[in-house]
Amino acid sequence: MSNLLLIRKKLLLLLLAGALLLCACGENRALDRIKKSGTITVITRNNAHCYYIYRNQGMGFEYDLAKAFADFLGLELKVKVCKSWNKLLPSLDEEEGDFVASSVTITPSRLEVADFSSEYLSVQQMVITHKDNLQVNSIDDLEGKTIRVRGQTSYEERLKKLKGNRLDITIQVEHDVSTEEIIEDVAKGRTEITVADSNVALLNRRYYPDIRIAFPIGEPQSLGWAVKKGEGALLDKINTFFDRIKQDGTLNDIYKRYYAYVEKFDHLDIKKFRQRIKARFPKYQHTIKKASEGYGFDWRLIAALIYQESQFNPRARSFTGVKGLMQLTLPTAQEMGIENRLDPQQSIMGGVRYLRKLYDLYDTAQGQDRLFIALAAYNVGSGHVLDARRLASNMKLDPNKWSSLEGALPLLSNARYYKKSRFGYCRGSEPVFHVQSIQTYYDILKRDAIEYAIKDQ
Repeated sequence: MSNLLLIRKKLLLLLLAGALLLCACGENRALDRIKKSGTITVITRNNAHCYYIYRNQGMGFEYDLAKAFADFLGLELKVKVCKSWNKLLPSLDEEEGDFVASSVTITPSRLEVADFSSEYLSVQQMVITHKDNLQVNSIDDLEGKTIRVRGQTSYEERLKKLKGNRLDITIQVEHDVSTEEIIEDVAKGRTEITVADSNVALLNRRYYPDIRIAFPIGEPQSLGWAVKKGEGALLDKINTFFDRIKQDGTLNDIYKRYYAYVEKFDHLDIKKFRQRIKARFPKYQHTIKKASEGYGFDWRLIAALIYQESQFNPRARSFTGVKGLMQLTLPTAQEMGIENRLDPQQSIMGGVRYLRKLYDLYDTAQGQDRLFIALAAYNVGSGHVLDARRLASNMKLDPNKWSSLEGALPLLSNARYYKKSRFGYCRGSEPVFHVQSIQTYYDILKRDAIEYAIKDQ
């Protein structure tokens, strides 16, 4: 009898060990397959805040995060665009990709169908109305209103809870229309009210300045990446990756690449920009595109720079002595071979040539950091930028990062710092504002191009 019990115990232990082994194999299945293939596939959406193609290059906040994750694993990234929002998580079970990165909030209902990573961004659902609608200022003001949202979203879930709490609202659900399109309809007066996460709302306010982000309708929520249920090993890798990029600043750098300064918003400035781009830009577009192509810049960036400098006024003059569309100093104009700074063609060609010279000067910086440092130098001079880079180094900051110079440049207006600098006093906040404004205008112009690319897909 004792032998029989012993045998049963051994069998039970073997069964438990086998179950644990199978569980471990299950948890590692996706990660093992990914490593063997050398590629990892992200499932995402084609929109302005997730993934899009611009100038034949993949871009977007989620895309750049996913690309950084693939690099972290030493793998090639592949992108699977999910055409329907409600098929994002089910596509994991269908093995169309390895993880979902699409600005998905972590909710109890979604945790039932997929496993989620730790939070990488906190968002809050915001009510959006037209800027002229000043009557809707709180949840109680939604009483009797129709609110239009995309279906099977956390927006719909939240509104249903409010309705269940006896708030008399009509929820108009859309399944084939994106949140961005509904926001556009609000801006154009075709829809009265919608709801969007704060990151989506802030970004789209830049594109549609006639909207108003009114108030939140819930507590902050976490965005997370999703994997197929049981893929614990892959999820662990994602969480390790998020921990690392939070600590080393990569997450912040990628966030600022797409959401920089979205909190700062001047409705009149954005409206004026759109009006003047439409009315004044066509007169100079041929020369701008020719110069941009010749010196390797995106013409939209140059258009944004010119607007910031002169608002497309060829006779613009500053009290500091700069003139023309690109507001060149006399010494710079002479260096670039410009005889008449008020001549639009000469000003554009010479100004873009000068920007290229500055860009080439900062070859130790990379990507957008290099571009923004060059734009700052265009505004304030390479000498002051050199001082700021040295100051950043002394502060143990990377002088090749624009984020470092954003902090260092304004300090050069303080005697404590500029007395020790080579080029002396500098109104360092001006080049920071200069670059911020150009980023905003450039993003708006890019969005107009991206919008058509999205519709064509």
